[in-house]
Amino acid sequence: MITLNGIALPDDLIWANEFAWSAVRQSAEVALTGALIVEEAAQQAGRPITLTGGWATRTLVEQLYALVQLPGQSYSLQINDQTYNVMFLHTDNAMTAEPVLAVTDPAPTDSYYLTLRFMVV
Repeated sequence: MITLNGIALPDDLIWANEFAWSAVRQSAEVALTGALIVEEAAQQAGRPITLTGGWATRTLVEQLYALVQLPGQSYSLQINDQTYNVMFLHTDNAMTAEPVLAVTDPAPTDSYYLTLRFMVV
C-alpha cells in the first residue's frame, strides 16, 4: 500500500530508484604534496524517490496535480511499512501523467500512466 498524506496511490506503482542512491557522500582531492585527501559523510536528506508505472484515474491525477502546485510543502509518503517525509522534486518533473487512451473529452474515471518524483527532507 502506498499513500501520500492519506491519499491512496495506485498499488501498481514501482519505486524505480530504490537502490540507485547512497547516503555516503565523498570528495577526493590531491593536495599540493601529492597526497590524496578523502572526505566522507552521510547525507542527511535528499534521497530521491521515483514512483512510476501506476495507472491512476483522472480524478486522482487532478488531486495530485493540485498538490504539486503548492510550493514549499512537505508530505508524508507511506510505502508499505516505511514512512518518509518528502517534497515533490520540482527540479526533475515532479509529476507526469500520460493518458492511457487519448480522448478529446476525458472522463473523471479515465486512466493515466502516472510518475511521481519526490525527495526525502
